[in-house]
Amino acid sequence: MALSISRRIVRSFGSLSALGFREYPTVAGRSFQASDLSDQIAGDNLLHAECFSFSKGGPSFLGFRRFSTTIWTPDSNGGAFPSDLLSSKTVLTPERTIGLYEDLVVPVTNFHNEDHGLMVLAGDVFDVPIRKDIIHRVVRWQLAKRQQGTHSTKTISEVSGTGRKPWQQKGLGRARHGSLRGPQFRGGATMHGPKPRSHAFKLNKKVRRLGLKIALSARAAEGKLLVFEDLEVPTHKTKNIVNYVNQMENTKKLLLVDGGPINEKLKLATQNLHYVNVLPSIVRLECL
Repeated sequence: MALSISRRIVRSFGSLSALGFREYPTVAGRSFQASDLSDQIAGDNLLHAECFSFSKGGPSFLGFRRFSTTIWTPDSNGGAFPSDLLSSKTVLTPERTIGLYEDLVVPVTNFHNEDHGLMVLAGDVFDVPIRKDIIHRVVRWQLAKRQQGTHSTKTISEVSGTGRKPWQQKGLGRARHGSLRGPQFRGGATMHGPKPRSHAFKLNKKVRRLGLKIALSARAAEGKLLVFEDLEVPTHKTKNIVNYVNQMENTKKLLLVDGGPINEKLKLATQNLHYVNVLPSIVRLECL
């Protein structure tokens, strides 16, 4: 029976010939061991492995998927350790193909520019293919839902004025009218004008989640995604946040997403900055 292999696994291996079917799972001609899953951080590449086991009533099949992202570490042989890795400036990611669902490795820092190691971001969230049509639909949905919809005009029954017939129906040679509150008179009613309503429309939950993933993937591809150990600030002074934003290159707006309750000092330090937004956790990780 033909074994269906997901497109993601085929893309990771590059060809079907590299997969193979064996009675016992092997990798590169040797037995697969749990130690192969360990992260190799001492070199220039960080390797992550994910296994997929299949069985269709016959020999078992093991898919071995690798995620490799070139990074700089203090023990690398590629030259001096870049000083901007621990600075407040944006760390540019190496050139790579976007949308391959590969895990990303980013440095972890804080407002004090201290090094807190590295973090692996899931490729299913931070490395999805960029689709402008999905982003367009999600942005339209957000803006429509945000619109207040309090616009209102008065109909002929709501506008002020007398209800008396202005002149007799026949005999004067003038047009027939029954009210001076009609839309053809000055100060009269508005026909088919807007009334208070909701502009929100339905958008599938899967599309909304995909739009968030695409937005995160786009920022990660631009090197504008930073991971902080915490959002603790030493003081509530606004000038500290202003100085931190000024140190970033090509940054006009800053969005801070906290995993827990918003820090009170951070809230006070950013509430007067229109280009800095602070939000609690957007969505739980398992929902993505």
